[in-house]
Amino acid sequence: MFLRARDPHRTLSAGNAEVRAMREKSLHIEEASQMTTKRLLTEAEILKMSEKDYMNEDQLAFFKNRLEQLQADILKNAGQTTENLRETVIVPDPADRATIEEEHALELRTRDRERKLLKKVQQSLARIESGDYGWCEETGEPIGIPRLIARPTATLSLEAQERRELRQKLFGD
Repeated sequence: MFLRARDPHRTLSAGNAEVRAMREKSLHIEEASQMTTKRLLTEAEILKMSEKDYMNEDQLAFFKNRLEQLQADILKNAGQTTENLRETVIVPDPADRATIEEEHALELRTRDRERKLLKKVQQSLARIESGDYGWCEETGEPIGIPRLIARPTATLSLEAQERRELRQKLFGD
């Protein structure tokens, strides 16, 4: 299925239109987050907070902002990939052609990984809205601020993740 682009000589696939809509949505999110007058905490400030402040409003705002920035970056990269793949260069040398095809394949694999990451980012944003963000899906215990700073899409505590990886290694789950 193809949709007409603004330029009548170019067409966009439905997937590209989807990417464009998601990019526009991320721009609205970015604008809304910039309009917020409240200052976001830094990593150092969040790490200094006591355990009783775990996943308070300021921490949730920090992680929401970080996830929204990550989402915007992923969508921006997806748009760049679309533009790069649209540019077709005809080269007579088979070796050069093979190199270009390999670069395109690598870029598509990277975008596929980013697509999966985007899904996790969106799930994490939904967990913030539902009040479940920062809590282990398996045990219900805190995931921990240092782990969330390193991996904001984490859904398991470090211990639960280690147990899962051990089970996968032992039983091939």
